Amino acid sequence: METPVSDLPGEPVSLWLASAGDTAYPALDGDIEADVAVIGAGIAGLTAALALKHDGLTVAVIEAARVGTGVTGNTTGKVTSLHRLAYTELVRSHGTDAARSYGQANEAAISHIRRVVADEDIDCDLRLIANYTYAETDHALDLVRAEAGLAESLGLPSSFTTDVPLPFPVKGAVRFDGQAQLHAVKYLQGLARAVHGGGSHVFEQTRALDVRDGTPGVLETEGGTVRARDIIVATNVPFGDHGGFDSRCRPHRSYIVAGRVDTPPLDAGFISVDEPMRSILTVHADAGTGGQNYVLVGGEGHPASQTGDTGGRYGRLAAFARDRLGARGIAYRWSTQDNMPADGLPYVGLMSADTRHLFVITGLRKWGLTNGTAGALMVADAISGRGNPWAAVFDSNRTAPAGSPGVPVESRDVQDEAGTPGPQPGPATLAPGEGTVIDVAGQSTAMYKDADGKVQSLSAICTHLGCTVEFNQAEATWDCPCHGSRFAADGTVIHGPATRNLPPGRDFASEKQA
Repeated sequence: METPVSDLPGEPVSLWLASAGDTAYPALDGDIEADVAVIGAGIAGLTAALALKHDGLTVAVIEAARVGTGVTGNTTGKVTSLHRLAYTELVRSHGTDAARSYGQANEAAISHIRRVVADEDIDCDLRLIANYTYAETDHALDLVRAEAGLAESLGLPSSFTTDVPLPFPVKGAVRFDGQAQLHAVKYLQGLARAVHGGGSHVFEQTRALDVRDGTPGVLETEGGTVRARDIIVATNVPFGDHGGFDSRCRPHRSYIVAGRVDTPPLDAGFISVDEPMRSILTVHADAGTGGQNYVLVGGEGHPASQTGDTGGRYGRLAAFARDRLGARGIAYRWSTQDNMPADGLPYVGLMSADTRHLFVITGLRKWGLTNGTAGALMVADAISGRGNPWAAVFDSNRTAPAGSPGVPVESRDVQDEAGTPGPQPGPATLAPGEGTVIDVAGQSTAMYKDADGKVQSLSAICTHLGCTVEFNQAEATWDCPCHGSRFAADGTVIHGPATRNLPPGRDFASEKQA
C-alpha cells in the first residue's frame, strides 16, 4: 500500500534546486544558425557547448525547461572516478585496457571540472574530498580489497584502508584520493553564463520537436529552427533516437533524502558494497535559511519497470539518515532517473553508423558528473577534429562484447514483466493528491485530483511507444514502466524518451468524484 503523501519526509525538491537561484534565458523565437546545436542544458550539453565555444565555434543550447532542472539537478553532487566496484566489473566484461580508459576518462573529467571552476570563476561550493566504497561484511571486504588493488594497478589514486571516517563500524574500504564534490546546479548555471554571449546562445523553455542529420543539420523546436553544422543530443535519454538507444539502455530510478545535521561536512563521500546500497555525502548549502549542514543519503534504486512504494523507499532512506548518521530531520527528498547502458559503458559519439554530424551522449550509469563531462569532451574533440584517447572505448556504435549484460527487453514485454495492474473498470474515488488509471469506454484514462479537488483527465497511453502509465503518488507524476518516460500530473513531459505530452482524456465533473 502506498505511503500517504502527508507522511513523506521533507520537501519534494532536490537540495541543489532549492538552494540555487533561478535562470531566465530567453526562449528561441525564430530561425537561427550556429556552428553547433546542443539539445539539453545538463552536465553533458553545457560542458560540450563551452568546450566548443573555447574552440572558436558558435553554439546554440536548447533546453526544454530551465538550466540544470533535469537529471543533473537531481544528482548527489559527487565528482569521482570511484564508481562502487566498476573496475572489477569492467575488466570482467571489457578487459583491462577498457577499464583503464574508463578510469582515465573520469579522472580527466575531475581535472576539467576543477579547471573550469577556476577559469570561469564559478561559485559552486567545489571541495576536494576522498571517496570510499565501503564494506560492512566479510564478503564485501574481500570485494573492496580486490577492487582497491585492481584500481591501483590501472594507475588510479586507489588504496585499501580500514580507517573509514563514518560514525558506524565498517570493515574496510577502497579509497580514492583527489576526488571532489560540488553544488551541481550552481556549476551548471556557471557553465551557462560562460556559454551565453559572443555569438553563442542558451535558450530555455524551448522544446525540441525534430532533429535531422545533414549539411547543415536541422533542429526544429516549438519556437523556431536551428541550422548547424553539427548537432549534439545530450538529453540523458536520446531525443530523436536514431541509434536505438531505448533498446540498448534501461531506465533506472533512485532516491535521495537530505537530512539536517549539526556536524560540519566531512572531506569524504561514501557508497556501500553491501545491500541495500547506500550513498552518503555531507554538504553545506544555503537553502534560504542562512546556511545549513546536510547529510545526503541515496539508494533504493530499481529499474523503472519495477514499480513499488515510493514513499516507503524515502522512509527507509530517512531512517538510515536518522539512525546511523544523526540527521535531526529530513529537509528535502527527490528522485532521479538514469539511463543504464546494456554493456556497462556509456555511449558517446555519432548517433548511428549512418549519421555524420549528429552526436549523442547517453548511458552515463548514474555517474553523470564525470561520465557526462568526459563524454562531452570526447564529442567536442570529434567536432573540432582532434583525437581522443578514450573515444573508442565509449564508442556509441560499438558491438557489445560476448559475456556482457543482455540488451533490455522491449516495451510491451517490460510492461508484462512489471506486473502492472490493469485499468480500473470505472471512475475511482479519489482523495486530493491521488491518481489512478481507469477504463473509459475501452480507453485507458489517467485521472488525478489536485489539492483543490479538481479532477484532471488524460490519456494513460505513453506518447513514446504506447505503454500504459502509472501514477506515482509520492511525486505526483505519471510514470511509464517501459522506457522510463515521466509526465507531470497535468500530462506535461518531464522526462524522455517521450517528447509529446499526454493528451486530454474524457472530462469527468469534479462533483462526481468523492
